Amino acid sequence: MRKLASAALLLALAAGTPAAGATQGTGAFTIDDILQIKHPSRATWSPDGRHVAFVWDLAGVQNVYVVDVAAGRATPPEARTTYDRGLIDALFWSHDGARLFVARGGDLWQVPAAGGAPPARVWQTPAAGDGFVPSPDGSRIAFSRAGDLFVRTTQGGGETRLTDTPKTNETSPVWSPDGTRIAFTSAAATLKSEAPDFSGAKILFTWLERSLSDVGVVPAGGGRVVPIAPGPDAEGSPRWIDASRLLVQRLSADYKTREILVASAGDGAAKAIRRDVDPVAWSLTYLNPDPVPSPDGQRVAFLSDADGWDQLYVVPTGGGDAVQLTHGHYEVRRFAWSPDGRRLAFDTNEGNNPGARALAVVEVGGGEPQITKLTTGRGTNIEADWSPDGRRLLYQHTDPRHSADLFVVDAAPATGAAPAPVRLSDSMPASIDKSTLVPPQLVHYRSADGEQVPAYLFVPQGLDRTRPHPAIVWVHGDGVTQNFDGWHERRDYAVYYSFHQYLLQHGYVVLAVDYRGSIGYGRTWREGHFRDLGGKDYQDVAAGMDYLKTLGYVDTTRVGVWGLSYGGFMTLQALTVTPELFTCGIDVAGVVDWRDWYKDPDGPWIKSRMGSPADNPELYDRTAPIRHMDKLVRPLLVLHGTADVNVPFLESVRLLDVLTKRHKPVQFMMYPGEFHYFHREHVLRDAWRRVAAFFDAHLGGSAAPSETGGR
Repeated sequence: MRKLASAALLLALAAGTPAAGATQGTGAFTIDDILQIKHPSRATWSPDGRHVAFVWDLAGVQNVYVVDVAAGRATPPEARTTYDRGLIDALFWSHDGARLFVARGGDLWQVPAAGGAPPARVWQTPAAGDGFVPSPDGSRIAFSRAGDLFVRTTQGGGETRLTDTPKTNETSPVWSPDGTRIAFTSAAATLKSEAPDFSGAKILFTWLERSLSDVGVVPAGGGRVVPIAPGPDAEGSPRWIDASRLLVQRLSADYKTREILVASAGDGAAKAIRRDVDPVAWSLTYLNPDPVPSPDGQRVAFLSDADGWDQLYVVPTGGGDAVQLTHGHYEVRRFAWSPDGRRLAFDTNEGNNPGARALAVVEVGGGEPQITKLTTGRGTNIEADWSPDGRRLLYQHTDPRHSADLFVVDAAPATGAAPAPVRLSDSMPASIDKSTLVPPQLVHYRSADGEQVPAYLFVPQGLDRTRPHPAIVWVHGDGVTQNFDGWHERRDYAVYYSFHQYLLQHGYVVLAVDYRGSIGYGRTWREGHFRDLGGKDYQDVAAGMDYLKTLGYVDTTRVGVWGLSYGGFMTLQALTVTPELFTCGIDVAGVVDWRDWYKDPDGPWIKSRMGSPADNPELYDRTAPIRHMDKLVRPLLVLHGTADVNVPFLESVRLLDVLTKRHKPVQFMMYPGEFHYFHREHVLRDAWRRVAAFFDAHLGGSAAPSETGGR
């Protein structure tokens, strides 16, 4: 494995809390400034609850920090030039809290939690491992390598191979509470390849053809694998209820039924304790809402949209009636049991802004559920993680003037008292004047069929509304995500949010649309593009132009459209379904033909929404932009990374082949080795400069940096 630089893991002990009015830069910020915004992840409590370790990502450079919760936020180290460029795959504490283990580059490293010493390699193996998980006592690590499971000691001792299956991949190991067995997910995966005529025989595109997943259990010391609830359906990641029982979520082969199963680890026999049927498709699967057993093994918490909204329920592990803990026209997400099993923490968008998320706690058992909100105000508060003593919650916060940061809040505030969160990180550089950031305004407008479309409008500060200005329509990706009340909660889209703030400084109005298919608005809206990708959901985007016309200060002859992934697909729809509606468009790693995506990389996503190409050929033809490129008349910029495993790079190569043959106006930039969500600093800098210059050239703006640095 690649050698880890001696200063790759830099730890900083926190000292002091941030001043309420921390000094910020003044005036316009630059593209280089927004590239200095960090994003925290993998936050984890120390065993004694006194410290939190986390990863800070700075434009693809990841390092570990430790913060003293009582003292306040982490102080970044000064030696920034020594950062290593490998991504961190896992982070966890030693059982005694004295060390941190870090998986990086496929190997395992350790470093003193107090700092003061360089990282030391725990082991190095010939091939990279992944999915590193410590045993309950911290003495062993389970992981996957080349599709099989292994166990090693944290002292770098001998290795035990648990599976040897050339035709299947075993991943996601989970230790039983007593450390004697390991549950895992298994799926057949066949590597296939092709060299299309348009790319030539020297360029080979590969993909994995995957089967539905299964779950198995194997002794941690090696032995016979026990299949868990074997069958033709897809099963989710397993969780242990106790040392002898497992919890598994299973999705039917037609994607309409979700079952929650309690299974015996001894013989694999299973019983369903909950069954949900959706006549369209069980769309919650794509939000990863796995059911979670309580620490005492008595109950299972899960999400269901049985009443049309994603709500929180509990059901006894032995079976029986489920109890609905939350009610209303809002969505609950990301829940966690308290250590004593009496409370559940979760985040919710209850209120008048579906893009805001508050942290809440609900008492479980003992009568009518009592819900206490722990956070107030704008922005998102997500991913609650209980301290070991159950008294505090660690979480991530964003808002219109702050990118993602870590906070801690009292989980049981005194009656009538608003808990005061403690900030642990400060991810935004001082060169960005937070007062210049533009907050979003939630708006609604009518789509072609009369449905009200939610969107967020950004208007530059001090904009002269007596004259028209250029605008950008942003189309988010995934098909099942959303825009938020401020900074996006995910790093993937936070980098785009920061770039939109840069465009706002230069006079662009921005409209971010939550088209049909977006989450946050209930099941009906989320399933609104079933069997219609690029249909009514695109009409929602197109109707945004009518809305912009009503503002009076947008020049609708100078409006660009762009998006990532599904948003790139929607951009291509915009430029072919309504060829002259938008002035120009930018496709970032967009799908050009759903037939390609049916096989690579995520069959279930497209199969549940579109059916098979054989059964619905007209639908696949109508929703494939590649088949309608003769209609393209507006300038198009295409950006794509060659290592994209979400939307294969093949999609853009095929698109370029068609467009150049038809003499269409297109610019193209590929990024060697870059993935789907642009991550590395040099890629982001180049992409943002190209995007700014493209919009300026076609919309008459002034966002492109000058040759001498300037903006």
